[in-house]
Amino acid sequence: MADQAAYLLGLDAGNTIIKAVLFDHTGRQLAMHAVAGRSHTPQPGYVERDLGGMWAAARDAIRACIAQAGIDAREIAAVGCAGHGNGLYLVDRAGEPLIGIQSLDTRAAGMASTLAARNAEALHAICLQKPWPAQTPTLLAWVKQHAPDLYAATGTAMLCKDFITFRLTGERVSDVSDMSGCGLVRMPEGVYDSELLALYGIEDAQAKLPRLLDSADIAGAVTAQAAEETGLAEGMPVIAGYFDVVASAMGAGVVRPGEASVIAGTWSVNQVFSTTPVGDPDVFMAARFGPSRFVNIESSATSAANLEWYVREFVERGAHHDDPFGHCNAAVGAVTPAWDDPIFHPFLYGSGQGAEFRAGFYGLAGWHGEGHLLRALFEGVMFEHRRHIEVLKKAGVGFERAVLSGGGSRSEHWPQIFADGLGVPITVPEARETGALGAAIGAGVAAGLFADYEAGVDAMTRSSAAYRPNPAMQDHYNRRYRAYCGLADTLRSFWAEQAAEPSRTPPSKPPQ
Repeated sequence: MADQAAYLLGLDAGNTIIKAVLFDHTGRQLAMHAVAGRSHTPQPGYVERDLGGMWAAARDAIRACIAQAGIDAREIAAVGCAGHGNGLYLVDRAGEPLIGIQSLDTRAAGMASTLAARNAEALHAICLQKPWPAQTPTLLAWVKQHAPDLYAATGTAMLCKDFITFRLTGERVSDVSDMSGCGLVRMPEGVYDSELLALYGIEDAQAKLPRLLDSADIAGAVTAQAAEETGLAEGMPVIAGYFDVVASAMGAGVVRPGEASVIAGTWSVNQVFSTTPVGDPDVFMAARFGPSRFVNIESSATSAANLEWYVREFVERGAHHDDPFGHCNAAVGAVTPAWDDPIFHPFLYGSGQGAEFRAGFYGLAGWHGEGHLLRALFEGVMFEHRRHIEVLKKAGVGFERAVLSGGGSRSEHWPQIFADGLGVPITVPEARETGALGAAIGAGVAAGLFADYEAGVDAMTRSSAAYRPNPAMQDHYNRRYRAYCGLADTLRSFWAEQAAEPSRTPPSKPPQ
């Protein structure tokens, strides 16, 4: 290993794309390489990935990133990996892959309902979370009941980034941020708990769980085989890693108690850091990432994925625009906001309030154009973030300013809509790869480059823009937010009816 290791490697493993990003100790990005993976759906509601393919993507991303940077791999001080939370990644006792279930999977919806009806309060009292379909222990309970041979063959139940760490180091470990984020540890202690496992119906799963570490603890060192495959130096330290929303917050510059991170990505993620976790059962989850370090999280799949859908279905069709997202932003900017603009519910993929919730535009008139639809979409996403944030505030974790990251932060108009609609100043981080940067900051702490997280965040993150709320827009957004919420309440019965099983066979298509 080089005497003066100057660089840090951050990995960000999402549900599809795996990124390897190289930073120097000031947070300057030297190189980045992303490799797209592939999900498959063996039947409705099942979303899986091949673990061998996931490792191949990570391996190729690391090798290409190092080559792109043109550095000696021995100059990298440490590696950190962040990965999507929940889902379930199983390997056998020999370490061979069994199955990879992603966090978009809904096969365990019935199991989640059963567990919630039976033990919701008792589970929340221990792990500060209630069962939901893609939650790791709920999926493990489903596997035990519906695929007993697979359950019996399981040597270790991992999360996404844990499998990559395993292939890098040979160590079967996980970190407390991921395990608390999936409801598998007692809070606030952040330890495995036999009573908790029994409430999930997996009391025999203790031996299948990986060794538990704090996020910035060193999990192991790059093995000779992993070094040959990735181009990393043998013996390089690899940390336990992070639940990606925690890493993304740190990469955006948020880590101190009272600071807030709003992520407008595939999911609406709204999180406030604290020294103790909140115990309010209305809050989606709380995660621990170190002693007296917690993040309180309200989230759902209701954010910028709505714009991605709009672009895919209506803007990119026919390849009419070279810059589809730029086209959308220009259309939003051309509209002067009005009280009677359309309202949009961003429930294309359901809602934390109910899987039956559906998206829709409401209040359209003949004088409305595409810009009005897109502005309604931007506002609707912000309103759902606001609803989540009000849950956090009610639980006692409010904030006076926030950092906005994720794809939505790259818009020239969305951050101002967030500032006006939330009524707080919004800053946007300089870094785009905030998840990888947060993992790299943790690696820097482990390698001794920084005394603590605060020092690492101060050294490696910066803001690129700041937005202050416009007082003239306050009444406008308050009124429209009330309409947004009231309309959702009115539509609940309609959504429930639409989601109900049909009582008769639907009409067939007319003959061609």
